[in-house]
Amino acid sequence: MSFTEKLNIAAAKNNSLVCVGLDPDTDKSSKTLFEFNKSIIDSTHNLVCAYKPNSAFYEALGADGIAQLKETCDYIKSTCPDIPIILDFKRGDIGNTNNKYAEFAFEYLGADAVTLQPYQGIQELEPYFEYKDKGIFIWVKGSNKGSEEFQNLKVDGKPLYEIVAETALKIGNVMFIVGATYPEELKRIREIAGDDTPILVPGIGAQGGELEPMLKAGLTSESKGLIINSSRGIIYAENPAQAAEDLKTQINQYR
Repeated sequence: MSFTEKLNIAAAKNNSLVCVGLDPDTDKSSKTLFEFNKSIIDSTHNLVCAYKPNSAFYEALGADGIAQLKETCDYIKSTCPDIPIILDFKRGDIGNTNNKYAEFAFEYLGADAVTLQPYQGIQELEPYFEYKDKGIFIWVKGSNKGSEEFQNLKVDGKPLYEIVAETALKIGNVMFIVGATYPEELKRIREIAGDDTPILVPGIGAQGGELEPMLKAGLTSESKGLIINSSRGIIYAENPAQAAEDLKTQINQYR
């Protein structure tokens, strides 16, 4: 089963475009990373279309953190195997290094998709594209203000982020990442990508992204196609399940 098929099944089953970012901070909880994640997964697995652990929060703890990332991925696959895992590690490298990053993500952790940086050239990402059933999310437009510095640069009159998206679509099984804080750019990427390409949208809530403009810009003609990520807004809510359900409800009311 391809990543897109798995995503669509999960989104339809739970009637949800919500993705929960599993970004636990040891400064904010007395639980281990895995214990924290387990409580979130147990309370939200019927409300989401995907989970997105950000590897930085685990790598910061060294070997123990990596072990708990692995434990988290294994737990998702054993208890809610229909929910895809997007490993957020935004790697960008060349040659054999990409081979090893791909092995880590897809073979060791068992992730269904990864996030990648395109700056080194789309063709260099070929080791990831060799995993035909996996999702490859290319970071074309970040949610942070500083993303304008390079991503909006004009090349022959066209923004660089558009050129990256157009180039990536020619290579393989790509999806895109576009920040919720840039609905106009999201609209343009949807036009380039068409209705069959999922777009991962970070930046809702704490980062300032507004829901309605983002949905208007990025939903497909069938009101699908978006993976709307919320991390802090859900995992640190007093009631994470309620926060996830509230976000799901707001999205579905617009859809």
